[in-house]
Order: sequence, then structure tokens, then C-alpha cells
Amino acid sequence: MSTADDTITATEDYTARFGRAMMKSAPSPLAVMERGEGARVWDVDGKSYLDFLAGIAVNSLGYAHPAMVRAVSEQVATLQHVSNYFATRPQIELAERLRRVSGAGETGRVYYGNSGAEALEAALKLARLTGRPRVLALKNAFHGRTMGSLSLTGKPALREAFEPLIPGIDHIDSTIEALERALGPDVGALVLEPIKGEAGVVDLPQGYLERARELTHRHGVLLILDEVQTGAGRTGDWFAFQHHGIRPDAIAIAKGIGSGFPIGALVTFDAASDLFAMGHHGSTFGGNPLATATANAVLEEIESADLVGNARRRGEQLREAVLGLGSPLITDVSGRGLLLGIGLTEPAAPRVATAALRHGLIINAASETRIRLAPPLIIGDDEIAEFLSLFTAALEDAA
Repeated sequence: MSTADDTITATEDYTARFGRAMMKSAPSPLAVMERGEGARVWDVDGKSYLDFLAGIAVNSLGYAHPAMVRAVSEQVATLQHVSNYFATRPQIELAERLRRVSGAGETGRVYYGNSGAEALEAALKLARLTGRPRVLALKNAFHGRTMGSLSLTGKPALREAFEPLIPGIDHIDSTIEALERALGPDVGALVLEPIKGEAGVVDLPQGYLERARELTHRHGVLLILDEVQTGAGRTGDWFAFQHHGIRPDAIAIAKGIGSGFPIGALVTFDAASDLFAMGHHGSTFGGNPLATATANAVLEEIESADLVGNARRRGEQLREAVLGLGSPLITDVSGRGLLLGIGLTEPAAPRVATAALRHGLIINAASETRIRLAPPLIIGDDEIAEFLSLFTAALEDAA
């Protein structure tokens, strides 16, 4: 496109306007995006990028997927909103689908919000309804930036400017010994991510989830899992907890279930489904027919195209290929399926991510020493081969 002053690029023009018009809650944009297709996105100057971040694990079907385009178009032409005085077919059908794929079954219940943070807010209120005031969460975990979800977040740098936050939430180390010490009759819930995504795709210790389930059962404590980043097939199963053979009391989900359409949900299991009563919680847009019809189409496509299996297979392919690069910068690959973290020997992750962007590859520095990969679940051999070529060039630039 041309700009008012053709001596500057469209990206430079929009970036300057962004700085003048937008609240300063985020850094200057890395690029100004215009359109996408499959696993690829283009900026306003026409530069192409291979997206191995997918809007931070959101765009599970990639960009402009026909199933999603059709669902949004048909629903907006039919019924876009009716308030929670009424129900709609997409809302009910999605709740039934979520109960099935999560394994919550007939005793499961679904509450809808608009984001992962809202799903965690609902989870926090559920914990309070146990009558036990304390909630346990893990250090270095990320659960969102609203006041409740930020209270659960275990990163002091994100919290300090907004204290005092919600009282009664204690952050503990990710060890069974720390959990055993913290549990007591005043604890209502343990909230944790099965894989710490924002921390750099950090795995919990082997056997942690299974033992945490045993201990929380024994103490009558709710086990609430933040599956916002790990859900919707991303780890090679519908939800990360299903790799461990456990049954939580509730899961908070969002991101990939809408593939870019804002939606969040709390799915409860068994007795936890009876804690919320009339008037305890609500959301103007929660369960909106546009969001639920789109999420239904997204999950239907994930299921019919076996994208859960594709995430599992491609994840292993990607893990082996990254380790096979033999780069002296790479120490390890963590995570499951298509949520992977690449460890580096030195604090070079921001340099690698910046170099990758110059080469037309979108990845993310989740910390100084860890790169996060979360590509769309639709990726195949061609995208992985292109990623390896671009990533190798970025590593060489950053060395």
C-alpha cells in the first residue's frame, strides 16, 4: 500500500500511529499484520511470515480456515446475541461437546466467559465456594492479568504494581514436598498449569500431577487446571491432564477452542459441578452464539481432521528435528505435542526471536533462555522443513 508520505513504509506509518493512538500497555508492535492463510501471515508491506506461535497457541486452525470462515459467516447472518435470559443451540451443543472431549461426562457442567482470564476468575470464585479461604498456586506460573487471575499468577514482576491483590493465595514451589507442607484444612483449591507456558514451556516434575491429585483428594481440596494454553488438542490429547490418567475437579480453557474468536470456559467435573448456584456468576457475552458456533466448528474440524493426532506426531517430529540441528546454543526441548520450549545455553532467546522475525519466522522468547513454539495444529512436512531452515538462520545470526 502507499502512504501519505511514500518515503516511509506502511509498517512505519502504522507503527507511528499505533504509538500515538494506543494506550501504552504494550511495547511497539513487531509488525503490523494484514491477512493470513494457513500457517502464514502477511504484514501491511506484503512481507510473508511463517507463524510458529499462532497468536500464542490461539489459532489452532491457522488463518482463514474454511470451517471457521463458514461458521462465523453463517452465525452472524442468523443470530449474533440474545443475552443470558435465553439459550441458543450452539451454546448447548458446545457444552455437550466439551463435556464429551474433556471426559467430564454427564456430571460435568460448563460456564462460558470471553477469555482464559475470565475462566480463571470463575475458577477462583468456585474455590471460594468450598468455604475454605486459602488457594494454592505455583511460583512462576501465569494465569492472566485481571485482578483475580493476576493474584493466581506467580510472577512478582507482573504483580507488584497492582498490590494488594486478592488475599489468601499462596504461591509454592513446584514440588510435592512443598505441596504437602502447604495443604491444610483451610485450603480450598490448588490451581496450576499442567505445563508452564509463559515460563518457557516448563514441564512439571515427573509424576507431579498424579501425586497432586492423590493429595488434593485426601485433603478435600479442588484440583483446578489451567488448560488455557494446553487445551484443544495442542499437546497431542484434547487436554494435557489426559496424558496423566487423572480426573481434575475443573479445567479453565480458552485460546485454541475459538482459534482466534474470543471465548473462554470453565468445565467442572463431578461434585464441583454443584458449587455454583443461581446468581453466583455471569457474563454479558459468555456463551454468545457467535463464539459458541465458531468454537463448535473449530472443535469439529480438530476432531474430524485428527488434528489432535497431528499435534502429537508433528510435535515429536519437530522435537527430534530441533535437537538434530546440533546447534551449540540448544540445550533441550520441553513440552508436549505442538507446545514446545527450546532451552538455550545463554540468554539469547530475545536475539533469536528478533533474528527469526527478520527472516520471516514468528516464534517467541518466553524468557531470556527459552524459545516457545506453538504453531497451528494444521502444520505438515513443508512447514516444518521451512521452519528448520529459517530457525537455523536465526540461530546463526544470534550466535
